[in-house]
Amino acid sequence: MYAVIQTGGKQYRVEPGKTVVVEKLAGDAGAKVVFDQVLLVSSGDGGSVSVGKPLVAGAKVTGEIVEQTRGEKLVVFKFRRRKNYVRRNGHRQDVTVVKVNEINA
Repeated sequence: MYAVIQTGGKQYRVEPGKTVVVEKLAGDAGAKVVFDQVLLVSSGDGGSVSVGKPLVAGAKVTGEIVEQTRGEKLVVFKFRRRKNYVRRNGHRQDVTVVKVNEINA
């Protein structure tokens, strides 16, 4: 069984027992989190698929926050040729690692 959820302006395909890295969510490690913006729920064996318009009614995905961390460093590089202009900057986005426990359709 799997589902497609939306959080932080992005969509993620999640399965029970798997971990997913999402945009920063409020809460400490061990806190429960519920995703109620479920776009699709599938049985996973080629059987039933429920597609929302835009959300699947009554569907929820529950999980647990594993850790609050930061993503990989992205290098922001600005350059203008022949103008003696070079800027190099780095950025690390705050992310949350969530372990998916259950999908309720």
